[in-house]
Amino acid sequence: MFTRTIEPAFYDTDALGHINNTRLPAWFELARNDLFRLFTPDLDPRKWRLMLARIEVVYYGELQYGSDIEIRTYISRLGNSSFTVSQEAWQTGEMTNLGRTVMLQFDHRTKKSIPIVGELREALEAHVQEEPVAA
Repeated sequence: MFTRTIEPAFYDTDALGHINNTRLPAWFELARNDLFRLFTPDLDPRKWRLMLARIEVVYYGELQYGSDIEIRTYISRLGNSSFTVSQEAWQTGEMTNLGRTVMLQFDHRTKKSIPIVGELREALEAHVQEEPVAA
């Protein structure tokens, strides 16, 4: 599992006074950088080997300004060429959001998926875990 701490800025809030729901997908993408480095260590877009196929965010509770948010990132499913990245947002000891992103290893030149094998597969397997049961 990878973890990253986000310190919300005042501009992340909305008129209701909590963190705007549009911020979570952006924070989840930022927190996926650790995982992206397994595929492209220098994050050079000219060498990019991934394609996003689906994204989903489940909102269990509100996030508030003034308290750090921990993003926990792991693999919840590892297929032949695709995998699901699960991400949890935690604030003050509670999981408030769960994100799922389906990614695939992809050759942008040939426009085809590529099987995940060898050392890369082993590196991803080290981050596989089950999602928590929904509240």
